[in-house]
Amino acid sequence: MAQVQQTLASDRAPASGVPLLHVEHVSKQFGGVNALDDVRFDVMPGEVLCLAGENGCGKSTLIKIITGVYQPEPGAVMRFNGRDIDGLNPAQARDLGIQVIWQDLALFAELSVAENIGFERNLGRLPRLVNTSAMRADAERILARLGVSLDLDAVLRTLPIAQRQIVAVARALVTEAKLVFMDEPTASLSQAETDALLTIVRRLSAEGIAVVFVSHRLAEVLDVCSRVTVLRDGQLVGTYPTAGMTQTRLTELMTGKTFDYAVSRRDLSAKPVVLDVVGLSRAGQYEDISLAIHAGEVVGITGRLGSGRTELALSLFGMTQPTSGVVRLDGRPVRFASNHEAIRAGVAYVSEDRLTLGLIQPQSIEDNTSIAVLDSLLDPWPLISFRKREALVAKWILDLGVKIGKPSNAISTLSGGNQQKVVLAKWLATNPRLLILDSPTVGVDVGARAGIFAIVRGLAESGIAILLISDEISEVYFNADRILHMRDGRIVGAYLPGDTDILAIEEAVHA
Repeated sequence: MAQVQQTLASDRAPASGVPLLHVEHVSKQFGGVNALDDVRFDVMPGEVLCLAGENGCGKSTLIKIITGVYQPEPGAVMRFNGRDIDGLNPAQARDLGIQVIWQDLALFAELSVAENIGFERNLGRLPRLVNTSAMRADAERILARLGVSLDLDAVLRTLPIAQRQIVAVARALVTEAKLVFMDEPTASLSQAETDALLTIVRRLSAEGIAVVFVSHRLAEVLDVCSRVTVLRDGQLVGTYPTAGMTQTRLTELMTGKTFDYAVSRRDLSAKPVVLDVVGLSRAGQYEDISLAIHAGEVVGITGRLGSGRTELALSLFGMTQPTSGVVRLDGRPVRFASNHEAIRAGVAYVSEDRLTLGLIQPQSIEDNTSIAVLDSLLDPWPLISFRKREALVAKWILDLGVKIGKPSNAISTLSGGNQQKVVLAKWLATNPRLLILDSPTVGVDVGARAGIFAIVRGLAESGIAILLISDEISEVYFNADRILHMRDGRIVGAYLPGDTDILAIEEAVHA
């Protein structure tokens, strides 16, 4: 760490003015383990600051200390708006104007937009009747301030994630926020939706509201933030201006490692064709899709959200049925009536929604790893052989480098990157011929992403055909052998990484 700090010491942003938030000597231990170690953190009024670091570096712990969820170890100094804020609780933090929009948004799915926005305004120690007209007026005022229009009576669960994100921002502003923490606010948004949210962030900054932005999408961090504070292993690496900062340099600061962003394209056209799709269509979702993937080849599909990528993947995995067209697997025509038939034929699918579709959160690591191959673990009685299960789990934990405590621990105890490795292990245990990866790095930090794509390259080299779906063009550009561009349910472009510049592909996708 010292070497990185010395190398980039000239990049540090000088302090200027009086910070809105100033904390120093902040440490926190859990069970004798240092989650934070003597951290200093400043936020200036009206600035957009990035809090960066890999999963487990201490970002969430620091936010929870600032918002009163946790108390720091003795010796910490904390000031907000010129006042000492030792011993805060969450209610006091909200009263001061400190708000957090967590990645899961913490909204109420069955309440209306107006009710969600006005919820905190109606919190209090004494029960009282809700002033509905005042609540609606507040919601209208805040949404107008953000420059957006939403149906105040719409039930939240009916809204797309981008609009729910706006509701969460509006709820924070109802209580006159001065500092807003945003935890992975763009993880599930398309590029257009991300651009709209960043416009709102800039609007908040222009009004003097400070925003602390936590995101693994480094391009948007460098676009919207003026400074970035980097944590690594619970310690402060430093605070740097984003002017002149590159994604490569920021990744190095976060991980202490150097990553090789080089095109890895290979020509595998002479290899046997594993997946051959001809004229595949499903009414209203995708149309006339033709593609082929050879053994050991990684074919990337990119495009905006809603372009039909996931819908195509679901049909290839037997979750939905196409209305026309032909799918061949290893030269044989297949038409899967269910995902069970697809799995038996050698198709595996890593969903973009890891938390609800990829894993069973209350269950253990070993249960999640083995769930797709329980039939192969049966003893003659038939009962599950614990010996066989332990051997299977141990193999994949070792092969994929999953960092765990015990296999019997809940899957929720793992970081996002390690959870995604368990999802991969679950499907690799089925010995697939075709592996479909749908946005495999959503919510995964840069270091873990590199580890996941190293695994993907290894799988391809073993002969597995891989369909890699991502709206992050850099992911497919540096990890796929060929790239297909989908828009409005059709394939509208095909590119070879290296032969086509990444900027040209980005312009085509976002045109």
